[in-house]
Amino acid sequence: MNTHVLEKAPAPPAALPPANDQQEEQQRVKLAKNGDLEAYDELVRRYQERIYATIYHMTANHEDANDLAQDTFIKAYQALKSFKGDSSFFTWVYRIAVNKTINFLKQRKNKTHMSLNDLDFNAEHDADLVALISEKTPRREVNLIELQEKLNVAMQKLSEVHRLVVTLHDVQGLSHEEIGKIMDCNTGTVRSRLFYARQQLQAYLSDYLK
Repeated sequence: MNTHVLEKAPAPPAALPPANDQQEEQQRVKLAKNGDLEAYDELVRRYQERIYATIYHMTANHEDANDLAQDTFIKAYQALKSFKGDSSFFTWVYRIAVNKTINFLKQRKNKTHMSLNDLDFNAEHDADLVALISEKTPRREVNLIELQEKLNVAMQKLSEVHRLVVTLHDVQGLSHEEIGKIMDCNTGTVRSRLFYARQQLQAYLSDYLK
């Protein structure tokens, strides 16, 4: 079983597979349940970058993200027979990854030391933040790197739940409905958590953004 995960945090991935891929996915899940490792390996390949990226933005550590992503797919395979198909496989495996990551963060006593190489939160994809930096100034690239660093630090100040909702929505591009299924809450709760998290980030960054 291939549980290899990329070493570098990928850019925000494309949207979920189109509806006509769902039948193919369901067939692969069925085969994997019957012990077909190749079918499960294809499911891993389909979602490993998204899972890894989410965990990385939660932990800010490449090694931890690799370990947790691999553990997620191993646990998912071991628990596959209990998957009843009430949700998509994507939602189900995401929920496993989220729970494992939140538990890991709660158990981690010492805060992660983030090197400059790890500070690659995708701030350049946030139109509001990028707009704060004029494209005409020669210091734009320097300012953008500095903003990315400060945004990563600010992200780590959020609670696990609020960091997660920002990651899933603003980095991964998931809808409020998809996030609600993953976090096991209604869309209203997702929206309020996202609003609060963004308010907190803005507060943490207020001195820099002035």
